[in-house]
Amino acid sequence: MNQILVTEKLYITPEIKRKKKVYKFEFLISLVIVCVLSSYYIYAEYNKNRDEAVSQDILSQANIVGEDQTTKPTDKLVVMLNNDVNTLGTDDDAMASLDEETKSVLSEEFITADGQVYKPIATIRIPKINIYYPILSETSEELLKKAPTKFWGCDPNEVGNFCIAGHNYRNKKFFSKVPTLENGDIIEITDTKGRTVKYTVYNKYTVTEEDMSPTSPLTNGRKDITLITCTDDSKERVIVKATEVL
Repeated sequence: MNQILVTEKLYITPEIKRKKKVYKFEFLISLVIVCVLSSYYIYAEYNKNRDEAVSQDILSQANIVGEDQTTKPTDKLVVMLNNDVNTLGTDDDAMASLDEETKSVLSEEFITADGQVYKPIATIRIPKINIYYPILSETSEELLKKAPTKFWGCDPNEVGNFCIAGHNYRNKKFFSKVPTLENGDIIEITDTKGRTVKYTVYNKYTVTEEDMSPTSPLTNGRKDITLITCTDDSKERVIVKATEVL
């Protein structure tokens, strides 16, 4: 019996004790890493939900009901090509003819952290993916977190190429479902002059971040719109082209 006890003790060498300590240390480190990653994920989700809430505030007076709507944040498509403050006028008579929902959305104001005031220049509605948002007058990182924005081009519903950027949050918010659009799908743009124009999708493709060819103003006299968002991995840009339904 004594011989057996002695033999068992001999197996617990200093090397085994050292390895046990190493294993315990690695296990604790793993727990810490898991906790940190979990906290980061929860914080990121909180920020996304907060940004969505701000956007919904713009639409709140319209009492819009629908499925959850919105861009993976920090899409690098923010290339500041147009820094002009929106000068698009509002036709009061035309606005009066709009439904209360649209008038409420177009009359809202959005104030950024630096005190700048931005008003929607149009609304975008895409029935297939059940989204309805204001379009803000210019593109910036802060504005993109609140709503789709004018990225480049002509005024809404004018001849030319009206380019609209929106984040892809890889859920249902903003332009996350835009990559699922297909040829023939309808996009409706209502502007501050009271006009609602329907556009039909005719092309969809991806480009690199540096490729600005989709923003070309050459449309052969047509009214076109271009939707821009990120691929799910944020490495490229999804481009959806649509033209006025005549």
